[in-house]
Order: sequence, then structure tokens, then C-alpha cells
Amino acid sequence: MAIELDDDATAKRQVNLGPLATMLSFALRRAQAVVGEDFQRSFAVEEIRPMLFSIMLVLKHNPGLRQSLASAALGIKRTNFVPLFDELQERGLAERRQVAGDRRAAALFLTEAGLTLLSRLEHVSAHSEAHFTARLGAEGRAQLLGLLHRLGDTAFDVDTSEAQAG
Repeated sequence: MAIELDDDATAKRQVNLGPLATMLSFALRRAQAVVGEDFQRSFAVEEIRPMLFSIMLVLKHNPGLRQSLASAALGIKRTNFVPLFDELQERGLAERRQVAGDRRAAALFLTEAGLTLLSRLEHVSAHSEAHFTARLGAEGRAQLLGLLHRLGDTAFDVDTSEAQAG
């Protein structure tokens, strides 16, 4: 497989990717870069990064969630989650509330401002999703999501030494 790129002189040039073209890690990184650039461009005006958007969505659908569960659900180390949530809180988009009967625990919520912003962001996100769905088709999108979920689920792990020997 080769990709066509503009070189410094604005001429088109084919670059042979060799074995990279068949490597999942490379294909995933390239796809993530394209989707990430679209996200950054779409959400730049609100200064929202993908992980902040993800946290807001999880809290919208799970108001009162504890920090440990929110970070685990998003695959974020708890120590990395705290400054992300602090940023949302400093911007007035989310808040911690004490849990009755447990002084050490805090429940996480979006504020009214956070819900209002998230509503706008969900429309932007829907437009972006539609853009990429148009490239894949609805069936291709569903298939890709299923495969990506399977890649991320360790329950599907296979001992590759046995698989290669068999």
C-alpha cells in the first residue's frame, strides 16, 4: 500500500508504507490522528479536549458517579482524572458533592452551565460522527465499532504462542 502526499515543492509523491500498511497499531494511530484533528477543529471554540468531553458525557448519563468509577469507566488513571475534573470544576462545568454518610467520598455532577455546554457539544459531535459515518457507511461504522470494542476487551485475549503453534 502506498499513500499520496504533498512534498515540499507541492508535488504529489507516492510513499510505500511497506509492512506498516498491514499493522493494526499503525492503522489505528493514523485513523485516530484524522478523527482527533477533526475533533480539535470542531471543539476548539469551546476549548474542550476529547477527554473532557468524555467525562462530561459520562457524568450526564451517570449523575452522582464517584470519581473512582468514572476514571475506571474511561480508562484513565485516577491520578490523571483528578486534574481533568478539577479543570471542569474551575470552569464551572462540574462539581463535587459530599456523599451522605461518607465524608471521604464525593459524587460528581455537571452544573447547569456544564449541561448547557454539553448540549451544544453533542450537536457538534453528531455532525462529526455523521461525517465519518458517511465515509464508512452505517454498516461499516457498526462493524468498526464492534471490532474496536473487541480489541479493547481483554476477555478476548488469546495466547499468541499457542495460536501460532497450532
